[in-house]
Amino acid sequence: MTKRTQILAFVFLCAVSIVFWWHSLVITLELALANDAYTHILLIFPLSAALIYLDSKETNSKAPDSEALRVRSQPNPRIGAALLALALVTGGYARWGMGATPDDLPLSLAMFALVTWWIASVLLCFGARTFHSFLFPLCFLFLMVPIPDFALSRMIEFLQQQSALAARIMFRAAAVPVTQDGIMLSIPNLDIEVGLECSSIRSSLMLVVTTMVFAHLFLRSGWRKVLLVALAIPLSVAKNGLRIFTIAELGTRVDPGFLYGKLHHNGGILFFGIAVVAMGALLCALRRTELPASSAHPLIR
Repeated sequence: MTKRTQILAFVFLCAVSIVFWWHSLVITLELALANDAYTHILLIFPLSAALIYLDSKETNSKAPDSEALRVRSQPNPRIGAALLALALVTGGYARWGMGATPDDLPLSLAMFALVTWWIASVLLCFGARTFHSFLFPLCFLFLMVPIPDFALSRMIEFLQQQSALAARIMFRAAAVPVTQDGIMLSIPNLDIEVGLECSSIRSSLMLVVTTMVFAHLFLRSGWRKVLLVALAIPLSVAKNGLRIFTIAELGTRVDPGFLYGKLHHNGGILFFGIAVVAMGALLCALRRTELPASSAHPLIR
């Protein structure tokens, strides 16, 4: 199979997927635009495409000769066809069970099947070696799958509880009397409920996505990548706790308007930036523990 034929076959399979999963794609896009918990979905495909481009540059620089590229691009029809069939069956089942609400389980199954179809298309047209070369950006596409309601509610509840705990620790570190009852915090002259918006689910997911991308680009060691992404979770909790602590302290010590002002409603980007800076510091610390030859992505200077 020539390279041109491989590309045409891949484009055809992608076109088929767009037609078959069009309804699911539209609903997912609407969900990402309307619900803060799914905003990160808008970034996944562009980031994946950019990472594939960077990884292809790296791969081509290591194997510039056409013979090496030809061997690397041998199709894998058996596994590819099996995954295509699995994606089609799963997508058909999800389409049949699609409910009236856009954030139910069938939508998640449909988008999971779509990403599986894309990965199967890569295997079918270009082979396992190509898939392995682009393993991270291809699997990264699974973040396009909307989180089902039952899982999302558990995540938000976890962030609420842990953010309240983080804020309580900060109050005690600042010698502020504080008590906690679930997601309720009480300090002198103020009772604080860590509500749904205080969980900062959008910025927390954005931080995880950002950390995954930077770990892929700047770290080589697998365990260091996993460690950095794992640290994004407590870092996100600490960010939420810092936001609660800061607004409460400003509201009780400086001006009560801080409790209802712009910092409360629109200040998430500030604390997200603080978390990104902290993540960058952790990334630099991990890079220094790697060997110089494997300290960064070759295309990132």
